[in-house]
Amino acid sequence: MTRKRITRHPVLDVGPQEEVTFSWNNKTLYGKPGEMISSALFANNIQIFGHHPRDNAPQGMFCANGQCSQCLVIADGVPVKSCMTPLKEGMVVESVEGVPRVPRVDAPPDKGFDVLEKEVPVLIIGAGPAGLSAALELGKAGVETLLIDDKDEAGGKLVLQTHKFFGSVEDSHAGTRGFAIGNLLDEELKAFDCVETWLDTTAVGVFSDKIVGVVKNGSYITIKPEKLLVATCAREKMLPFPGNTLPGVYGAGAFQTLVNRDLVKASERVLIVGGGNVGIIAGYHAIQAGIEVAAVVEGLAEVGGYKVHADKLERLGVPIHTSHTVVSANGTHRVESVTVAELDSNWKPVPGTEKTFVVDTLLIAVGLSEVNEFYLKAKQWGMDVYCAGDAEEIAEASAAMFSGRIQGLKIAKSLGRFDGEIPKSLEEKAEVLKSRPGKPVKREAPEGETGVMPVFHCFQEIPCNPCTSVCEEELIHTEQDTITGLPYAVDVEKCKGCMNCVAVCPGLAVTLVDYRKDPEFPTVTLPYELGREGVEKGSVVTLTDVDGNTVHPSPSRGNHTVKRVVANKKRFPGTLMVQVVVEKEKAKQVIGIRIQKEETAMGTDPDPAGLADDAVICRCERVTLGEIRSAIRDGVRDINQLKGINRAGMGSCGSKTCRPMLWKIFRDEGIALEEVTDRVDRPLFVEVPLGVLAGVKGENGDE
Repeated sequence: MTRKRITRHPVLDVGPQEEVTFSWNNKTLYGKPGEMISSALFANNIQIFGHHPRDNAPQGMFCANGQCSQCLVIADGVPVKSCMTPLKEGMVVESVEGVPRVPRVDAPPDKGFDVLEKEVPVLIIGAGPAGLSAALELGKAGVETLLIDDKDEAGGKLVLQTHKFFGSVEDSHAGTRGFAIGNLLDEELKAFDCVETWLDTTAVGVFSDKIVGVVKNGSYITIKPEKLLVATCAREKMLPFPGNTLPGVYGAGAFQTLVNRDLVKASERVLIVGGGNVGIIAGYHAIQAGIEVAAVVEGLAEVGGYKVHADKLERLGVPIHTSHTVVSANGTHRVESVTVAELDSNWKPVPGTEKTFVVDTLLIAVGLSEVNEFYLKAKQWGMDVYCAGDAEEIAEASAAMFSGRIQGLKIAKSLGRFDGEIPKSLEEKAEVLKSRPGKPVKREAPEGETGVMPVFHCFQEIPCNPCTSVCEEELIHTEQDTITGLPYAVDVEKCKGCMNCVAVCPGLAVTLVDYRKDPEFPTVTLPYELGREGVEKGSVVTLTDVDGNTVHPSPSRGNHTVKRVVANKKRFPGTLMVQVVVEKEKAKQVIGIRIQKEETAMGTDPDPAGLADDAVICRCERVTLGEIRSAIRDGVRDINQLKGINRAGMGSCGSKTCRPMLWKIFRDEGIALEEVTDRVDRPLFVEVPLGVLAGVKGENGDE
């Protein structure tokens, strides 16, 4: 369709692309029917969606999840969030220049209109891993349940995940890719007639009469549940730095939405800030989509995510800079480069250590905040409300599944539809899956240089053991027989080289070394998830060890070349087993194939420390760090007063992005947080067009 579409992917199915025409500022473009307007614009290499009325700053996309209002456009005359509005044939889309105009209504209603009211025993807000798992338990108990979600498919963040999940095969589909798990849960749910699912349905508020207001197909509907479960996932945090609102700066989740859900090649070269699982995984997804990753930058002294995730990136040639942070995003109309610097012990950039990377995209992956406002408000109004998944506590999706199951059983029990006790094992497993990874340890390679044997390149205790489930000879165990124990093999002389352990490992941390044909030059089987290009039989490859160091071939042997490529598409889709002959003294070191060139960065820029006050905190109203600091130093201790002084938090998103940063600024200014008054929540947590509340509809049911 366009040069920004992903036409080939090693994991995702890229089928025929149906096209529709739409216009952007009077220019005819092509997109996919039903895709979000923002994705269609990105696919046409358009990342500036308008300009802000305050300072004419270019506006683009940030969250791609309906949580902010950065991506506002005018579609068929109506201001909409482009990341939440599906594209239609012939749609007229325009950029927002200045203040959006109010659409004209020729025939407003002269009297009230009927609002659909619905009563249900259980309402679940959010059809992600927690919501789906809770609905499954309620379905098994025969409880009438309504499950709603604001997206056009169920699965939540699972839809965006192309990597294989950790945990256990039995309990959390370990070794299966995230999007496939979402499909599995959704299919299981269809077996229960008592569970109804409404997609494209946005919960907008919870009210004192114990009503939940939702918008579905342009109509306002009130739902009165006997029990309410909030499973609304999380929103991404932001950092204050100059240039942080330039088009090209957006959350890692938004990036995954573009490349994995919508198959849009959103960038050519990215830099990632945040070394937790979200940031590291986003980097891996970028490489799968054919996008170069310049570096990952992490403020802590070590990555916070799983080491096996970080190892995957380093083996591919991605440098990870710990004790570093972003100093500025640079560019006039969009990101052209990003400057980073080392941090001192006080978390301050060290002058003279600045380094600038030429990139077109900066991904922010510095943590998540719970989307729990629906839960807190329902609790305030005395509703019988429960909370699950990230809305309860930020954790991995596998933990969210257990959280949802537990809350589903609790609700069924409270309704008298579940007689037994909730298994303690569910709570125990949920806590294990939420646990922080252990400290990396040193492990010696297994002894012996005969037969065929697995070599485990995982050096950190994390909740993961699918390799123990797929070994045909039952040779693989974990230390202490726990899910977090490091794996090892027994009776390796019985290993038949089935390669299942290599193929299933979510961390790509298992290799198979086969000495049977040539003990001096054994064959090493490596996991690989980036497609066949570059690893076909006879291809010359650069092999790396677990730390990303090159494993050089011996001069007498020549380059390392691919001997064979094996695939088990039915059982382990998307994973290739690449076989390479390696000298015996190096065979147990080899784990990866480098595909990226060595890091390239420009020299230091002038010290930009003095520009910190230019960082935008409130994206909607363009309120800067300097303006907020000034107010705080003048004695402001009330976020509502801040709003009155400089409009911080007054924007259409309801301070969803700036609120966490406001609290941090107070703390950084030495103010005790108990002295600060929080802002008053709005009645509606999500923007609603007035036409919806007034009952105004267009010919096609649109407001």
